[in-house]
Amino acid sequence: MMSYFLVSVLQSFLPVSLLIGLNWTVRKTPKVRPLVLLSLLGFFAGTATGINLPASQQGILLITILQLIVIVLFLLSQTHSSLRSCRIGYIWQLLLVFIAALRWGQTPNLSAITATNVINTDLLLNVTAVAIGLIIVVFAAALIAICIRQLGYLRWLLLIIFSLVLLAPLSGELMLVLMKLQVIELTKYLLSYVAKVTNAHSLINYLCAAILLLIALVYLLNVMLPRRRAASEESAATEHRKSIAHYRDARRALLIITVLAILIGAAQWYWDQVASQPPRLSEALPVTLQNDGLVHIPLEQVKDGKLHRFVWIADDGKAVRFFVINRYPDKLRLGVVFDACLLCGDQGYVMEGNQVICVACDVRIFIPSIGKAGGCNPVPIDEWNMTNTDLTISKKSLETGLNYFSTIVTLQVTDPVDGSKLTNTKAEYHYNFAGKTYFFSKAANFEAFRDEPEKYVKEAQ
Repeated sequence: MMSYFLVSVLQSFLPVSLLIGLNWTVRKTPKVRPLVLLSLLGFFAGTATGINLPASQQGILLITILQLIVIVLFLLSQTHSSLRSCRIGYIWQLLLVFIAALRWGQTPNLSAITATNVINTDLLLNVTAVAIGLIIVVFAAALIAICIRQLGYLRWLLLIIFSLVLLAPLSGELMLVLMKLQVIELTKYLLSYVAKVTNAHSLINYLCAAILLLIALVYLLNVMLPRRRAASEESAATEHRKSIAHYRDARRALLIITVLAILIGAAQWYWDQVASQPPRLSEALPVTLQNDGLVHIPLEQVKDGKLHRFVWIADDGKAVRFFVINRYPDKLRLGVVFDACLLCGDQGYVMEGNQVICVACDVRIFIPSIGKAGGCNPVPIDEWNMTNTDLTISKKSLETGLNYFSTIVTLQVTDPVDGSKLTNTKAEYHYNFAGKTYFFSKAANFEAFRDEPEKYVKEAQ
């Protein structure tokens, strides 16, 4: 969850922080103390408001409209030179931080920052992630202010871009609420727009990172390189030292803004491609019924305390997964269960370290309880036996798990009536007889078998 909180902070605060940086480029440098106090006030007030936001559609509508008004007024205020005092800048600092914190307070999994009422490792890691995210956005705001003071012709372009980044999802939320309140008609095109602008949160960080890199490139070409040339060409000792200092300041700003852009993009990429992906199930070892009608698994293979996953393919191609685990480190007490639960379905279980985890809901399973019914525990397999060397499971026991799984394996099967070959997944007709599924290439064969199944089963044997 640590990377989740880092990414959520960046998505909520980064575009706003960059607007704040642009806001200060045409004003006097603000004092640190009021800047920090107002930012903290906006952060805590906005977060509390987001967490306690009314669930009614009317409340959501009001909050959404207020956010839209604030952003539009901010953009309009940038056109008036009379509104460029530090006092007005502080007001916008408070309002913009409040809006960012309000959106962050609405983060669905914010309560997952800790699962207990005490300070633990998860809480410390998640709070650290939030702090790192806030540090990144603060540096991004400061760096963009430094760069755009010297690249003033980019200011309005960036103001418009970052305002649109905030306005687009807000417009989608506004339309969604109005459709729910039946103020505007629900149409295919409006729903498509709402889905696109409200489900593109990951693009915010990529877009901001790309813009920061472009600013860094322009800054390199128009500020840092000219300063380096000026430093090398200056002959007077005093002016040469000043030129060197200016060049080093520019180089430092360029380096930091580049590093920030890479960190932001990398954090979002890691969340998208790694951290947010569900755990992958280990490969399931195929098992088949022996001549005695049982599946045999050597005890030596499963007594090490690890999760051992197997798959049995039924006659109709249904894949039935199950796993075996030794539940105690000091004695042999096997848990033999289907790789599914009654609550979460067949997404299965994984083992991380010494914990067995439900993939669907991330619940940690108490390993000694595996094999017992109830809760998110995997569904037990009944009527298995253990000899001195083998674990054995009957076909009947495995067949009780058919309803828990949905995966169908493509098999080549034979029509018992005319001997033609076909695949189970494409066969239109099938019939279950004596515990086995038979497939047919045409309706006539199906009907003939259904009328006299013993005849064709005997012939097939």
